[in-house]
Amino acid sequence: MVKMASKLTFGTAIADWQERINVERMRTARAEKARQVLKKHGVAAIVAARPDNTRYLSGLRGAEFLPQLWYVLFFAEGDPVVYQHAGWYHNYPAEAPWIKHWRLARNWVNEGCGPEATEEEAKLFAEGIHRELAERKLTGEKLAVVGFDGTATQALAAKGLNVVKGWPLMLEATKTKTVDEINCLKMAYAITDNAWHKTWDLLRPGVSDVWVAQQSMLAAYEAGADTVPRGHIRTGPNSYDRGIDHTGRIVQHGDLAYTAYCGVGYMGYHTCYYRTFSVGKTPERKVQDWYKALIERMDAIIDAIKPGATTADAAKHFPPAGKWGYKEEAELLTMEIGHGIGMYHYGYPIINRQWSLEHPQVFEPGMTIAIEGREGEPGFGVRIEDSVVVTENGAELIDHWPRDEILVAPR
Repeated sequence: MVKMASKLTFGTAIADWQERINVERMRTARAEKARQVLKKHGVAAIVAARPDNTRYLSGLRGAEFLPQLWYVLFFAEGDPVVYQHAGWYHNYPAEAPWIKHWRLARNWVNEGCGPEATEEEAKLFAEGIHRELAERKLTGEKLAVVGFDGTATQALAAKGLNVVKGWPLMLEATKTKTVDEINCLKMAYAITDNAWHKTWDLLRPGVSDVWVAQQSMLAAYEAGADTVPRGHIRTGPNSYDRGIDHTGRIVQHGDLAYTAYCGVGYMGYHTCYYRTFSVGKTPERKVQDWYKALIERMDAIIDAIKPGATTADAAKHFPPAGKWGYKEEAELLTMEIGHGIGMYHYGYPIINRQWSLEHPQVFEPGMTIAIEGREGEPGFGVRIEDSVVVTENGAELIDHWPRDEILVAPR
């Protein structure tokens, strides 16, 4: 039987009378983990774009409506330099006193400015990074790059910088979580339970599945989420396997419906959270048997997740692709899987038969992992996704919405 993680004793508000999520401690600990990884691999600095990277390294937000609008130059030794987007550059420094160095970011708006302007802007970008490295006598050292397009990487190399891949470094830095990061995830999951309750209330014959998802995501906002997705919901003949969604289909009596509330966020940490409902009636025996088999599989995978064990130990509990009539494991990618969650939605470790059996990764305390699976037949099936934190004694569930049976909606 799987073990539940402890629930939070506090809400989203700050307080001076109780230890809650300590954001200063969390920022400091993340930066130190990143520095340790850079030093371990002999990398002097990493220049990072994408919100999962930039927030982890700096504790900041920024404009995200185009790729690499802002970025961070983070050093193995010394304070980072934040290159902020034009709309944020002038007013953000006063709001983030822990950042000492601010610069204006350069961006070529997906090369929409044209090839000549793109080349000019990319040169300015690379010159800015080179200048900061030169001031610190680091131009001959390794510079990791993560989250940028090929134009940016080529421009840095053209300046003579020793460019190396940054993704492996960030994945290594983020693979385990601190107590504050884990509590951010617990908060995101607790918030999402308000969305599940709203789904349970509203999912009935005659409503649009899109409307149910929209109202449920509004409930997540109301509970304290700072980011929400559009909410993925699939009903009736769309409930198996994963494919088109958000069709606006009218829900009918007897439908199965599964929802994927992935991306509900709290302070940059996001859920990956599936549940299945039956509309208006108890599911038929075949469906109950599917669901029972699915829960048994999920429990076996979770029980296999413990420090020192590997992803191969857990992945063997997923059925092979041949069970579904598939020719190769790649046909199951992201459907029968475990994956790291946090700021990175698919971070370390990955658990599946496609890779884990031959390339196992070791479980470590502090890892947070989402595990998902499904059962059914074309057009008709069930899904679930749970999330765990790895402790010294094994994996503990951090999601608390009922999972042992399919709930009948409306409640």
